[in-house]
Amino acid sequence: MPPRKLQIAVLFQNLGPDRPWYARSPAPPLAGILVAALTPGEVEVEVLHEMVRPIDYDTDAEIVALSFMDYCAPHAFEVARRLRRRGRIVVAGGRYPSTSPEACLPHFDVVVAGEAERVWPEVVRDLVRGRHRPLYRAPRAPELVGLPRPRYDLVEPSFEVPVVTEGSRGCPFRCTYCALNIRPAPYRTRPIDEVVRDLADTADLPWRKRKMAMLLDNNLGGDMAWAKDLLREVAGLKLWALGVQFSLNCLRDEEFLDLLADANCSMAFLGLESLHEPSLRAVRKSHNRVEAYRSELQRLRERGILAFAGVMLGLDEDTPAYYRALPSLLDAVGPAVILPSISIPIPGTPFHAEVESEGRILDRDLSRYDGDHVVFQPRRVTPAEVVEAFERVNRSYYAAPTVVRRWWRHVRALVGARRVRGRPRRLAMLTFVFAKLSRFQRHHARQRVYALRGLASKRHSERGPNPLP
Repeated sequence: MPPRKLQIAVLFQNLGPDRPWYARSPAPPLAGILVAALTPGEVEVEVLHEMVRPIDYDTDAEIVALSFMDYCAPHAFEVARRLRRRGRIVVAGGRYPSTSPEACLPHFDVVVAGEAERVWPEVVRDLVRGRHRPLYRAPRAPELVGLPRPRYDLVEPSFEVPVVTEGSRGCPFRCTYCALNIRPAPYRTRPIDEVVRDLADTADLPWRKRKMAMLLDNNLGGDMAWAKDLLREVAGLKLWALGVQFSLNCLRDEEFLDLLADANCSMAFLGLESLHEPSLRAVRKSHNRVEAYRSELQRLRERGILAFAGVMLGLDEDTPAYYRALPSLLDAVGPAVILPSISIPIPGTPFHAEVESEGRILDRDLSRYDGDHVVFQPRRVTPAEVVEAFERVNRSYYAAPTVVRRWWRHVRALVGARRVRGRPRRLAMLTFVFAKLSRFQRHHARQRVYALRGLASKRHSERGPNPLP
């Protein structure tokens, strides 16, 4: 009989049976529910997000499609092996299969490389008819027109914000460490009416879950005129809260910031990456200006928008002196929440090519390319110094007194701002989102970062701790 059911499993990492709280997110990734919406009606479809529930090796689905990134590849191969032993047809898709399809082919029945929209219906129909090919390559950088609304109805109830979509893909910048630059595609935007439809067509969700949403663009401000038009339309939806991501240069546009506030944006993820100018220049992130960080983030605070900032350690121009100063530098700049990580030379990126050519790779186990491990030798600091700074930053930023002080700083900025509508509501939402994000990151630090320090220090000291000249 032809397959009747497809399960789409979005992998996170090999979490084990305890399902740690830090692995959870208030919102699901977009990949699974978008691919589910693209699936033709020949099969019943189910979505499983590993960050909230374990892989179901006894699923009644004849086909299981795994979506995963590079650091999940070893885990994905093992999941596929176990499912295939049970007679399932297993498909690979996502970031890693798209950039490294040849590495995936031995482990899967089918590999889908590239963006799914123009190829996924064909894959499913071929699977149902029993004449599938081992590799399907999607057209490069297709137009983002006519995409279906994501299948919010398939999101697990434990996600508080099931309404996620995207308005654009790609980024106009070429930072050397970024996976988007393995096979760069042009920055593209979707029709605004289709994005608004995704955010508004939520009648199949509980009422309270219709009022919060996230735009999961890599850089919402890659086309500023388009982004402003989109935000004007989103403001009319009167959401309680909106989460977005964009590059730091967007904070220099006051109109854009005002439109974010009008759309009830409550959280913006920003890649600060470093507070050390030489480190930014080394990875071609010159659109970030460290001297402007403090004033740029203040503009967000005055509008009741929390800055969730990515901060990378282990960049080639980092120094011990910078690491000693980093906690106080971060406190002065004042992002609401930080996501510290250790820099990763993702295979295929320019950063990886440079590190590889200089013989500085220390660890080739992709499962450790997750931002919590040192896998290469930086130029000016030892691996042990990176791990120590990683722990120190986490401990400093998530100590209870500093968390309370940051919250109060945001409250004062919002209360004192002149152009803010619905101040009590924004204050309540600010406090709610701040508490959630702070708890999430503090728990990750306790369960993941601190536990790894001793192991990482020992592992790398055995390899010779002297930094390169």
